[in-house]
Amino acid sequence: MDSIKDFYAKVDKYMPIFPKATGQPTIYIEGYPFEDDEPMAATLYHGIQITFFFEQLFRLYRLEPHILIGVDSFIYYSEGDMKKCVAPDVYVALGAEKIPPRRSFYTWAEGTVPDTIFEFLSDSTKNEDRDRKVQIYLDEMGAKEYFIHQPNLEEPAEFRGWYRDNSGEIIEMKSDTPRTLFSERLNLLFTWNVDMDLNVRLLRPYFPDGAPITTSIEESVLRKEAQQQRDEEKQLREEAEQQREIAEAQVAEQAELIQEQAAELERLRQQIGK
Repeated sequence: MDSIKDFYAKVDKYMPIFPKATGQPTIYIEGYPFEDDEPMAATLYHGIQITFFFEQLFRLYRLEPHILIGVDSFIYYSEGDMKKCVAPDVYVALGAEKIPPRRSFYTWAEGTVPDTIFEFLSDSTKNEDRDRKVQIYLDEMGAKEYFIHQPNLEEPAEFRGWYRDNSGEIIEMKSDTPRTLFSERLNLLFTWNVDMDLNVRLLRPYFPDGAPITTSIEESVLRKEAQQQRDEEKQLREEAEQQREIAEAQVAEQAELIQEQAAELERLRQQIGK
């Protein structure tokens, strides 16, 4: 990314188009549990992946008031049936109001369902993530897209996605580019790369033109680099101005010397002519 300005220009350019949810933002409905006393992240690499991924999506959508991003929170998708409940690692609900924060997401109250869901595979959930949850998320709940990714470098790489077409059929996504799948709903590319410093196979979002969605740390680095570049350019301008002033002073001094020499020469000529 060349500059912070470029980032926000791309946000505007590639923002998905979606209708607003027909319901109301609902913080909590009495009687529906909103926690299960289990830790959010199954492992450290799982937690690193979720943290980085959420931050990138949050930064991307933070100025859009009608995109809600959920992290490891309950989604109830059948009114009156508390067993119809899931808790994906990350989900994006287009059209749902960002504020206020929810304890859980109730699809009938909100008037919409999450569009795109992400699960990051762990030993305890990977089999269900690959199989049963495809049907739950896309068929039973009505989400449009579902992605799974393996962040653990000790496990074979696995990044898959499914979508529900207009007829309701569930289709696995295909891509000509290794490690990359495209989300039609979010208008984003998703690609994984190995981060050797963190020892994690990180999935991250990109704009359709391939530019990355930066983290806050990366944004801070970009701001520092941009400021450093501005400071360097200012210093170069100041040095160029100083050189110009020195050159002008030298030219003026030389011109004055020439004038003095010409005057002295004229004085000598006049003396000789007498």
